[in-house]
Amino acid sequence: MKKISIVLAAILGFATLSAQADVANAEKLAQKYATIAKNVDPAFAGVSAEAGKEFYTREIKQFKGDAKTEGKPVACASCHTANPADKGRHIITGKSIKPLSPVTNKKRFSDIDKVEAAFVKHCNEVVGSDCAAFEKANYITYLLTEKTPTAKK
Repeated sequence: MKKISIVLAAILGFATLSAQADVANAEKLAQKYATIAKNVDPAFAGVSAEAGKEFYTREIKQFKGDAKTEGKPVACASCHTANPADKGRHIITGKSIKPLSPVTNKKRFSDIDKVEAAFVKHCNEVVGSDCAAFEKANYITYLLTEKTPTAKK
């Protein structure tokens, strides 16, 4: 019984460290983007969770196909819900999406290369261009503030 307790304690300790490490990865990445933003624009005042939330919820009309057909407004929140600590659902495929918040999804920022690839893909799909470093820094900072899924609030 004592061995089982030790093993369980070790597993729980590792899981806690893993989750903290990915939050730390997200914080480091936000800082990296903030540094880049400051180098690009010395007037950059620093990261803002509020600006990150505005970016996350900002709807942009998509014009795919016929130029005469008005596009549908989409935002990050269209698939990821208003609360990034919640599970989302892709608006086209219906596929379930794990929470964006690294606090509730410990794997979200575990692979920096995947984070970069996701920014490239989704910024181009939703925003229509690459996201600027300050937008990425603010976005990640906002995600770090959302710690509780809606059902638990």
